[in-house]
This record gives sequence, structure tokens and C-alpha cells, in this order.
Amino acid sequence: MLKPVFSRYTLAIFALSLIHFSVLAQSPASQKLSTLLDEIWQYELSVSPLMASSEGIKSADSQLPDISPAALKAQHAQWQNYSQQLNAIAKDELTAEEQISLLMQQYRLDNYIDEYRFQAHLVPLTSEYGFHSAMGSLARSITFKTREDYQHYLQRLGALKKYFEQNIAYMKTGLELGYTQPKVVLQGFEDSVKPYLVTKATDSTFYSPFTQFPAHISAAEQQALKQQAEDVILNQVVPAYQMVYDFLVDEYIPNARDDIAARNWPDGEAYYQNRIRHYTTTDMTAREIHDLGLAEVKRIRNEMQAIVDKLEFDGDINAFIQFLRTDRRFYASSAEELLKEASFIAKKMDARLPRLFEYLPRTPYGVEPVPDSIAPKYTTGRYVDPTRDDQPGYYWVNTYALDKRPLYALTALTLHEAVPGHHLQISLASEMQDLPKVRQQTYISAFGEGWGLYSEFLGVEVGMYEDPYDDFGRLSYEMWRACRLVVDTGMHMFGWSRQQSLDFMLTNTALSEHNVRTEIDRYISWPAQALSYKIGEIQIKALRKQAEQELGSHFDVRRFHRAVLEHGSVPLFILKRNIETFIEAERQKVK
Repeated sequence: MLKPVFSRYTLAIFALSLIHFSVLAQSPASQKLSTLLDEIWQYELSVSPLMASSEGIKSADSQLPDISPAALKAQHAQWQNYSQQLNAIAKDELTAEEQISLLMQQYRLDNYIDEYRFQAHLVPLTSEYGFHSAMGSLARSITFKTREDYQHYLQRLGALKKYFEQNIAYMKTGLELGYTQPKVVLQGFEDSVKPYLVTKATDSTFYSPFTQFPAHISAAEQQALKQQAEDVILNQVVPAYQMVYDFLVDEYIPNARDDIAARNWPDGEAYYQNRIRHYTTTDMTAREIHDLGLAEVKRIRNEMQAIVDKLEFDGDINAFIQFLRTDRRFYASSAEELLKEASFIAKKMDARLPRLFEYLPRTPYGVEPVPDSIAPKYTTGRYVDPTRDDQPGYYWVNTYALDKRPLYALTALTLHEAVPGHHLQISLASEMQDLPKVRQQTYISAFGEGWGLYSEFLGVEVGMYEDPYDDFGRLSYEMWRACRLVVDTGMHMFGWSRQQSLDFMLTNTALSEHNVRTEIDRYISWPAQALSYKIGEIQIKALRKQAEQELGSHFDVRRFHRAVLEHGSVPLFILKRNIETFIEAERQKVK
């Protein structure tokens, strides 16, 4: 069983577990908490115009975040002030649900405070993400209904140069202080900027809102807006991206550090342990996680060997993995074929959801390819949640390098990223309108990614893995997450080289070499995040086993899943308490 995170919000929940929760909902403490949560949310929106736009606040649509040193310092002081106010609330006067809300808000504030303390703003990119590529989705952040909406959007595009300059200034400071991504993970990173360096404005992704207009905007106004867009894109947006490209090529990448270990950053060991705590919501040490990973790798490898034996394959498990990597029958011949197969799998799982869940989200989802601009160094798939309530979620499938995207792993990937994984879990949380915004908008990686990996396992229970190769793909994906525990901690804390980590994953998973390389670079550039998947899945499975054992024939998997998801994304120690409450409530029903 995982140990609870040792921090002020854990100590709080430990103390609160000893308190009787039957208190008046409108106690002074409840009122104070409700007011404070709303105040914090409104402040977040005021400093996060992109989030404000997603909430329908039109006054924010022309702005980008101010990340100047003065602005970040002021925000840091405000986060600390809010944290102190939360700590002053009489927690014994809150309901159990209110206590969760308080702890979730504290978790969110802690991360803002910690990221500033460890100067995360000096490294505004990972191997697969950058501040520049994040801006590529600006057109999705605004609803275009009036002429003013288009004007606000153009003003926001005009603010890109300043925003990019602020990020570049931090990266230059990072070069001076030793806070950079390692050079090895930045090879070819400048290619992520090239798609924005267009010579024709109409070829730019930023031009997409101007390809269609509401009928009430006259032809003359449409033409004027198109001309404005072409001017802004060619004379402001493209030069801003050219500035980023030149900085990466001429200064940042050549002078980035060679070392890959987070522990060798300034205050690196404390930083890595902090990130473990944030992403896993446990107080496990790097050594404990590393050893757990080795044990899981051994267990899963034995299960993979059983499939190899069942197929009577002539060779050992590593020869079987090589066979899977090279046989053309396991790969799509076109991007369209891969997307269609992913869509077909998703639709099959849609029909089986009622066997596992009592209630399902209203929000639909689509299947789309990972954008070309980021696909070469991007992970194999991802869920992208809506930025507005009139949008669907999207299950992104990476169609770059088709010979590296095996079909035998596609079922597990689809169940993780779409349903019953991230789309279902995130959409249900966002539709819980009775929860405060902090509960709807905070994503706990150990919960969300643990749920995603657990969702891959649920496919076994509803017959989604229809042949041994698909099941081997599922085990390979579970092995992938177990290997993460080993190589992430190995590289950042125990002196593992990048090549050593590559070899370990190539030996133990059926992932293609391309996938393994992009994954290893992701772990190097995003310390500890990859630990959350297996840690979360282990906890969810352990809690399900506890419920099954204690409830016996009265265990209902649909009600169990409701108990897991009905409070939204929560730290693992809160999930444990919630399931224990669920077990006791189920017991009472049969007495």
C-alpha cells in the first residue's frame, strides 16, 4: 500500500480523519472557504487570460499572460497569501466534501509556489512541448461570433512577440544559471517552429478563423478582417516565431547542458523529490519507486512470456518482440488506416461502457492525428480536453512514422486516452457543476494517469483484447509504465545514462525504437511526471481488491467506479479514504 504524501495538506487530512464530519454546511468556516475558493479562482482567471477565455470571459480574449519578473513575483506573493488564508480556516467545521475542496486548492497553490521556488519558468519547454507550440491552438480559445471577436483574436496574435520575448529572457537566464533542458533531448527541436514560418498568411494555422464567418458579418467586413489577419500574421506572428527559431538554433540548443540528471540542477535532489510528491501524491522516495519498478518489470515479463509460450513462438521473448517490431502485418499502411482503426476500437468500447459504469459524460469526443508540427517528437497518443463547452474532446493518434505505430498496441492506447480512460474521467469531472472550479479544473496526475492505465486493464474484463497479440500489446504498455519507474528515477537520481535507459526499455517492451527514444527524452525533460501512471494504477487496483474482498458477492464494479470518479480528480490518499467510505456504505445496505 502506498504511503500518504508527507506535506501540510496530508497532515491536514490525517488530522481531519479523526474528526466527526457531521457539521452544518453553512458554518462560518464553510462560508469562509466558499468565498475564498471563489476569490482564488477569480484571481487565477485575472492572471490567466487563456483560461479566462475558455470560461467565456470575453474581456480576456485579446490578452496573453504577463509573465514578466514583476508579474510572477506578485503572483507568487498572492499564492502564498491565499495559502495562509486556507490554513487559517477552522477545518473541523467543514463537511467532508468541503475538506476535499480545501485540500485540492492547497495542492494547486502548493504547485504554483513550488514551481516559482524551483524557477520552473526558466525552462518553459520539454522535449515535446514549448511555449511557442502551445500558442498554436489560440484559434480554439475564442468563440468567433462577432466582428469584435475577430479583432480581439488579432490583438492576441499581436501580443505574441512580447510573450515570446519574456520566455526567451528566462531561457537566457537559465543558460547562465544551469537551468536548461539537456542538449540531447533538443536535437531537432527547432523543427517544431518551422510550421509557423509561412510565406503565405493563408497557410498559417492562425488564419483558420478567417476561412469562414457568421452570415451576419458583411462581405466587406470579412474582406477587411482577412486583410488585417494577413498583415498581422506576416508582419507580427511570423517574425515572432522567427525570433524563437533563431534563438533556439543560435544560442539555446548549442549552449544547453550535456548532463541529463535532475539531481545535478541547482537544488536538484530537492526539486526531484518535490516533483515525485506532486505527481504521485505519495511520500515515496526515488529508491522505493525504483525498486517497485524492478519488481513490476519482473512480474509483467513473466506474463508476457506466458503469451509467447501459448503462441508456440520459436524463440525467446526478446526475439518475439523483434518479430513484432518488424512484421508488416502489425502496422497500418496509411495515416487514414491507423485513424480508422483507432476510431473503430473506440466505438467498440463505447458500446461496452454500460457494463462498467452507471453514468457517462455528456461531452463527446473525436479522433484526430497529432498535429504535424509536433508529431516527430510527440508521444504515441494523447487526450486533449475541450477549451470551451461547445467543443468535444479529442483523442490524438500519432500518425508520424507509421512503421513505428504498432496496431497490436492500439487497443490499449485507445482505452487509456479515450474511453474508459481520460475522456470519460476528465469529462465527468468537468460536468460536476456542484463542485467548485478548483475541483473541476485541477488534474491530479497520479489519479488521472493511474485511471488511464487501470482503464487498459478494464479492456480485459469486457473482451477488448481479441487475440494474443493485442493482449501482448496491453502487457507491453503496462511494462512501459513499469519501466518508467526504473528509468526515470535511474536517470535523474542514480546515474543511469540515456543509452542505458534506452536499452532497458527496448529489452523489456514491444515499443518501437522511435517510440522508446521519444519517451526517454520525455522523461529526461519532464522529471517524475511519468512515475504517476503506475503508482496510481497500483493504488486503484489495490482499493478495488480491498472492496471485492470486504464486500464479497455484494461488490458491484459499476458502483465502485462511480465511487472512484464521483469526487473528480483527487490525490491518492483522499481516494483511499473515499473508497473506504464507499465500502462501509455498501456494507450498511446489506445489513
